[in-house]
Amino acid sequence: MVDSKQVLPKVPALCSQRWNLAVMCFFGFLIVYVTRVNLSVAIICMVRAPRVNVTSVDQRNLLTGGQTSEVSTIPINVTTDEGTAEDESDCSLEIMKPSVSMSSVLLFMDGEFVWDKATQSRLLAMYFYGYIFTQIPGGWLAGRYGGRRVWGVCQSICALSTLATPLAARAHVYLVYALRFLLGLAAGVSYPCVYAMMGRWAPKLERSKIMSFCVTGSSVANVLTFSLSALLCVYGFDNGWGSIFYLSGSIGNLVWVVVWFVVTADTPAKHKRISEAERNYIQSSIGDTPEDKEKLPTPWRALLTSAPVWACVIAQMSSTYIAYTLLTSLPAFMKEVLKFEIKQNGALSALPYLCQAVISALSGQVADRLRERGFLSTKNTRKLFQISSSLGMAICIVSAGYINCSQRPLAVFLLCLCLSFYGLSRAGYIVNHIDIAPRHAGVMFGITNTAGTIPGMVAPLVVGALTPNRTAEEWRHVFYVCAALSVVGAVVYGIFAEGELQSWAAPPPVENTVKYESAKVENDNENHTQTSSERKDVSLGDVTPNNSNLVSPGKEDTNKSRI
Repeated sequence: MVDSKQVLPKVPALCSQRWNLAVMCFFGFLIVYVTRVNLSVAIICMVRAPRVNVTSVDQRNLLTGGQTSEVSTIPINVTTDEGTAEDESDCSLEIMKPSVSMSSVLLFMDGEFVWDKATQSRLLAMYFYGYIFTQIPGGWLAGRYGGRRVWGVCQSICALSTLATPLAARAHVYLVYALRFLLGLAAGVSYPCVYAMMGRWAPKLERSKIMSFCVTGSSVANVLTFSLSALLCVYGFDNGWGSIFYLSGSIGNLVWVVVWFVVTADTPAKHKRISEAERNYIQSSIGDTPEDKEKLPTPWRALLTSAPVWACVIAQMSSTYIAYTLLTSLPAFMKEVLKFEIKQNGALSALPYLCQAVISALSGQVADRLRERGFLSTKNTRKLFQISSSLGMAICIVSAGYINCSQRPLAVFLLCLCLSFYGLSRAGYIVNHIDIAPRHAGVMFGITNTAGTIPGMVAPLVVGALTPNRTAEEWRHVFYVCAALSVVGAVVYGIFAEGELQSWAAPPPVENTVKYESAKVENDNENHTQTSSERKDVSLGDVTPNNSNLVSPGKEDTNKSRI
């Protein structure tokens, strides 16, 4: 076996095929999250805001340029939280200042569709109802047919589903339900495919860096989607919101699919442009060849009864509950509690994810440096990053619930800090799958992400149920649930997580594989020799009932016993 230390200087990361694959996965996750999140912002300008009675003479005068009007409704949100009623009332009047024209207010607040809060919550959750079904099958398909092919085909389906959304919305809301379900169904294979491929591509001491870089694409997607979608709502074509789906479905998805099939391969052995030095480095670092991995059956019983696997499951469920709550409902919180208008809403909703992207990329670098220099074992590194992530998120999100619109900068800072802590999990449970079972990482992540998708289905519904009046106090209850689950995840992961290859995930000993292959080749050669002799005798006419060149049952048994 080649010594990885000797090969390492000859295979730098720059322009290497393993990092080219990481770059493609980065953009792949970016596109997946753009198509996932775009509805969270678009729905703000798709749906008509609730109208309430206006009791202030000044507000009525403002509607008609100083003259009293009989109009008694305007599209603004009011809150009833007694503890902050005065402050929030003042904040809600900011959009009614004379410097802001009423026409612009109506433009920002009125939409085409009359969908109530429950309908909006179901639309946001429907993606995850499809997403949950393809996690385990996605990992299995990636192992059998290759993650390159499976992910490429499914991304094409995502593109078509996204492009059809505006037409479906104008036809019937049930069609939007169906398209969001299909979108989630196709996108569900993304993570299992990447994990299955990286289990074959990521060297041991580069796993944190590579995987944290790949999944940072999702954070960058949130930044772009929240900021650009808000601008498209106001300035885009097809009533603004329609352009969000057309652009994200065509430019991102379709272009990426073409490049993906051109530049990637399932394994280093199948890549046409990889150098011999890099191929040897990757295979020697991982410890076996891709062909060996493909022969290994999935140890379902051992995998499903493994405590480290369940530690990853619980950590993922608790972390993603906060992430999905903010992912699907952060624009609503910005609007209902902090009173940001749509253009401010998009930019400020994106800021926390910008912080998350930066911390995600840095966490992988720091984690691998700690491991490489021997400061921490892999297990303790994963625990340190994951526990810090979970507890930090819990503290920040509860604190944000006590901030009203008069303290907007502090609220935005806490949300940024919350998602920065979430970025630390990129060096925690996210990469831990490849540590403990690199050969089954696709299936394993399919299992954990199936469980991790449940919060995506539940979180929007919980937000809708707990915030019927859109008050700050109701949003605090939402954040209490997030914090409680995050603490539970930290405790469980701290007790049961591991960092080394598990016995049930190890390949068979190399000696056994070599002996098996040698015996098989020897047997094949012997049978071939016998067959050739038999044909020669037949051609000479020496055919007798007791031909000694024919294989007898006893000899066949001997050949089998050698195997």
